[in-house]
Amino acid sequence: MKKLHFIPAVFALSVLMAACSSTPTTTSLLDQTRGDYAAAQNNPAVATYAANEFRQAGEALDAANAAAAKKESLDKIDKLAYLARQKIATAGEVARQKAAEADVANAGKQRDQIRLEQRTQEADMAKSAADRARLSAEQAKRQADAANSQAANAEAATRDAQARAAALESQLADLQAKKTERGIIITFSDVLFNVDKAELSAEGLNTARKLADVLNQNPQAALMVEGFTDSTGSASHNLELSQRRAEAVRAALSSLGVARERIATRGYGEAYPVAGNDTAGNRQLNRRVEIVLSQSGAPIANRR
Repeated sequence: MKKLHFIPAVFALSVLMAACSSTPTTTSLLDQTRGDYAAAQNNPAVATYAANEFRQAGEALDAANAAAAKKESLDKIDKLAYLARQKIATAGEVARQKAAEADVANAGKQRDQIRLEQRTQEADMAKSAADRARLSAEQAKRQADAANSQAANAEAATRDAQARAAALESQLADLQAKKTERGIIITFSDVLFNVDKAELSAEGLNTARKLADVLNQNPQAALMVEGFTDSTGSASHNLELSQRRAEAVRAALSSLGVARERIATRGYGEAYPVAGNDTAGNRQLNRRVEIVLSQSGAPIANRR
């Protein structure tokens, strides 16, 4: 802290007075004034806020000390001491007022700083909240866009599946296909094979070519080729012939680009007739190969 270093003339004069007389002149008021001056000199607020007033008080005390050193009248010494004491009191009062004003100013600065920090904190919180809201909105938008995209893709896939199904039905119409619980069934009649043979005729190969075109455009479809005969001949011969005819259709389709693993075969011989075996026409209906087509690729149910 700043400390005043005013040295009243009283100290210098006291040395001079000691040389001139063993009993310097003084008064109780002067002694009190010197004590007030010493107390004010040790007060940091006086040095900080009332330096000019305290300097004037020191000058007034020097005058009183000088009068005492000259052994002037006690009345004059007291008047000068009183004046000095008043100036010391003024310096103290000025110091108190300015210190109080400084405290108020500092308190105001502290309040302003606190308000600034609060506003800054509120602004930061508002910005954080805005950032969180923005991020939430962006995330919600991304989720909505993803959902819309998925919905659009699903809708497109549905339209595509419907279009494929419609196209397949149109293509299969030429092959006189019919829908059943097991799937779509296409029948290769007996006339597509040579008599008692498993080789497809030219007409049979043309029908197989049409079916292969349909299957190659619908790679997800699975199929079962099933062979049948009439009841003429032995059961073992009929079973073997029906299997060979089913295999002949499979081989034809495979040669036309249909993956072999997509095609299952089974010969039933004279089982599952579609007509009686009492006339030539009915027996011809029973001599057939049926292709069961599953559009979804699901397993084809067994015959019941």
